[in-house]
Amino acid sequence: MYGEDVLSGNWRRRRVTPEVDAEPDLVVEDADSGFCGAVVGFELGAVVLEDRHGRRRNFPLAPAGFLLDGKPVTLRRPVASPVARQRRVTASGSVAVDGVKAQVAKASRIWVEGIHDAALVERIWGDDLRIEGVVVEPLDGIDELAHAVSAFGPGPRRKLGVLVDHLVPGSKESRIVAAVTHPDVLVTGHPYIDIWQAVKPERVGLRAWPVIPPGRPWKEGVCEAVGVREPADMWRRILASVRTYKDVETPLINSMERLIDFVTVLDH
Repeated sequence: MYGEDVLSGNWRRRRVTPEVDAEPDLVVEDADSGFCGAVVGFELGAVVLEDRHGRRRNFPLAPAGFLLDGKPVTLRRPVASPVARQRRVTASGSVAVDGVKAQVAKASRIWVEGIHDAALVERIWGDDLRIEGVVVEPLDGIDELAHAVSAFGPGPRRKLGVLVDHLVPGSKESRIVAAVTHPDVLVTGHPYIDIWQAVKPERVGLRAWPVIPPGRPWKEGVCEAVGVREPADMWRRILASVRTYKDVETPLINSMERLIDFVTVLDH
């Protein structure tokens, strides 16, 4: 009268947790800590998640270790297809051109204000610039920019791009730049006081870059505020934190992309 034994059958069967490929930009939540972020890569067998504030954390690919849309999943590292394995992306986000040697330097140039600017540009856009044959040269400031441009002798096939720090209305830099009007010269820049500030502060462990009072050397003020003795040490820390364009602010990215396009499209 009671029918079948309620304990018979496969009643102990475990619920299967679905496996999901940890594709770039997939947003998941770590089940233990509650950290929510997008997949940005892998390090030492762990998946790297980046939250909306730019903070990154590594998590092991444990069974049922993540939540996707509120449901438990097991993340797995995607197996790249033969085509995907052949595709390499540069630090600037462009698809790398494999098997092509760096070109002999063209006449066109990109100028930046100093050696730190040049090192950061090389870190992100170096591969692209070598393919295009464009050299980045550091200036010792831009106080004599108009004279330097005249001495360079720009032309339709000898273009010049200039990246300027703190290029905001009313600044000294904006007044200097206003004197450069040659059609084969593009001067653009970013609003940050120094190229250091164009790096996202969380990449170097800061919530925000320190506010330094006017009239005080900015780099020295930053070093004192964060407890670093020498600017050279702080710069090594900053540069080491930069791997791709995602580690710097958008105004710098936009300015550099404009400059590269300008100097590589030559008038015939």
